[in-house]
Amino acid sequence: MKKVLILVLIVLLAVVLLISCKPKAKKVAVPLPPPQAKEQPKVEKVEEPAVVKRPELSEEEIFMSKSLEEINREQPLRMIHFDYDKYFIREDAKPALEDNAVWLKKFSTVKFLIEGHCDERGTEDYNIALGERRAQSTLNYLIALGISPDRMKTISYGKSQPLDFGHDETAWQKNRRAQFTIIEK
Repeated sequence: MKKVLILVLIVLLAVVLLISCKPKAKKVAVPLPPPQAKEQPKVEKVEEPAVVKRPELSEEEIFMSKSLEEINREQPLRMIHFDYDKYFIREDAKPALEDNAVWLKKFSTVKFLIEGHCDERGTEDYNIALGERRAQSTLNYLIALGISPDRMKTISYGKSQPLDFGHDETAWQKNRRAQFTIIEK
């Protein structure tokens, strides 16, 4: 009986294998129909929205829109330096003052302060007097370049406001100066 059962199983297995191994029908790819020429939609010209142009500000309008603090931070007027114990305008300072005069003529309503400074050597009284002579010398040079004296004021700080707190010739050269502060637009 075992033999018959084994034989039936083998036959069944052979039938199942034959059925499953039967070649499948080939699928034929059906070609797609050629695309029909459709008319492309017409693209309408889209206009850019009109950009509202702000009028460009003039240099004077830009200047007038700034605060005095902003203007003084930008330092449009260049400082000049002096020799030890002197208040005469040095040759290397003249181009800076000429540039300052050009700027001051452009902005003719500006009023400014000329500050005279000294290095730490000498007494306070002596340096106050020397700083005043430096500021006055600078004022006179600007008047000679066509700047109205009504627009200028002078002050001497002597040695009280050094730029460089060192105690050598390099620091002292930086501190012997006339610098400018704009006080009115």
